[in-house]
Amino acid sequence: MHVPDGFINAPVSAAAGVVAAGAVAAGLRGARRELDERTAPLAGLVAAFIFAVQMLNFPVAAGTSGHLLGGALAAILVGPWTGVLCIAVVLLMQGILFADGGLTALGVNITVMGVVTVVVAYALFRGLVLVLPRTRRSVTVASFAAALVSVPAAAAVFTLIYAIGGTTDVPVSKVLTAMVGVHVLIGVGEAVITMLTVGAVVAVRPDLVYGARGLTAPLKLRVDGELIDATPAPVAARPPKKLWIGGLVTALVLAGFVSFYASASPDGLEKVAADKGIDTKAEDHAAADSPLADYGVKGIEAPRLSGGLAGVIGVGATLAVGTGAFWIVRRRKTAVNA
Repeated sequence: MHVPDGFINAPVSAAAGVVAAGAVAAGLRGARRELDERTAPLAGLVAAFIFAVQMLNFPVAAGTSGHLLGGALAAILVGPWTGVLCIAVVLLMQGILFADGGLTALGVNITVMGVVTVVVAYALFRGLVLVLPRTRRSVTVASFAAALVSVPAAAAVFTLIYAIGGTTDVPVSKVLTAMVGVHVLIGVGEAVITMLTVGAVVAVRPDLVYGARGLTAPLKLRVDGELIDATPAPVAARPPKKLWIGGLVTALVLAGFVSFYASASPDGLEKVAADKGIDTKAEDHAAADSPLADYGVKGIEAPRLSGGLAGVIGVGATLAVGTGAFWIVRRRKTAVNA
């Protein structure tokens, strides 16, 4: 759902940029409450992992593919405020390095793919967790539903933005029907990926999953006929080194190797744009001549090597920028609390 330059006019793109900037500023403030010495290193990894998985387009219908948006996954793993920042970092890296998603449309993309998906997914996730049994399985079930709904919600908001500032004269009703229809199917893939990833982390380190905090009732011990709170085991204090290394290796393998087998069909927005004619005024990307444009390394002719190397570079760049940003947020939190 990366919106290219030229789909949305300049005034509306600028307005979306203001909304996105405000969301990022709020995220920087809110992330101070979500990140600690255990979770801050994971936030950069979450951004890098989402970058890697977004390279894996999967087929959803005849001639159409989809890929992870990641807002639900990020919000559940590291918190909604930090989740917005994770998606913003991913979109920034994709736009600057890989010419994926317009630079003038960056505000639109952050608003649609970051803010909307995070808000919708986390609100639904928290509501479901409150009414479902307090178990780890409930967390994975809620993550599936939250991710599923977040994708067509983002498609609907894009249609609203297009209705206000679209550069082509296509009936909004046709765009809405096509966008929501195909993105419901993409949402199923998003939901499966989110559920499996959240379930895997919950199974290994539930204490690191933001959405699972407070899930387990405090352990009680009966002493002299009275129930008292037991001192929790120090498992949460263990640094997540194994999880971090495992996640990084997984991201590198997905981006560097598995991405070669991703579907080459246009994604949901590209397909709808071509079918309905909303791409007639699309503009060339400002970074089209980037050495990494279109997820390949310029000068390397072998497609497998070129794409794989570009994916590895993207994971590394996203990890570095994300980790640096979240480290600064955590340091500011420490300074404020000092």
